Amino acid sequence: MSHPVTRRMHPRANMAGLSYVEVLVAVALITLVLVPALDALSPGLTGSGIHKATAEDHYPLIGKLEQMLIEPYGQLNSAADAAGSPTTPTSYSDVYTYASGRQVVRNVYIARYDGDNADADDDPFTGTNDGLLWVQVAIPGSGMSIESLVSEYD
Repeated sequence: MSHPVTRRMHPRANMAGLSYVEVLVAVALITLVLVPALDALSPGLTGSGIHKATAEDHYPLIGKLEQMLIEPYGQLNSAADAAGSPTTPTSYSDVYTYASGRQVVRNVYIARYDGDNADADDDPFTGTNDGLLWVQVAIPGSGMSIESLVSEYD
């Protein structure tokens, strides 16, 4: 009678870690995935910087508009006459300085306003109504502005 042959399995000592090829493949995969992931974060980082500057400029605009809204109507009307056009900055325009030292120009535009469009030309600055002024505060080059109407009768 023959005896079955039994083989003993010996655990290999070199199976405990990663092979050099496995490490290279892992590093290559991480590199391939990491570069697009970092590129995807770039617009978010850029956007946060833009948001910070926009939010920072918002409050000086509102502050200047509030200053304009408490001015007597007669003085605003005189400034509109002196400017002569809704595209000409008035004497109320100034330079605002932040605590960081950064400065922005705040242009103030004032013009008579056509609130009822009685002349039917859809131009808010022709056929103007008595006692109604348009006031806009803008930071040139930023695309940021805020505007309101002022009535003599308020």
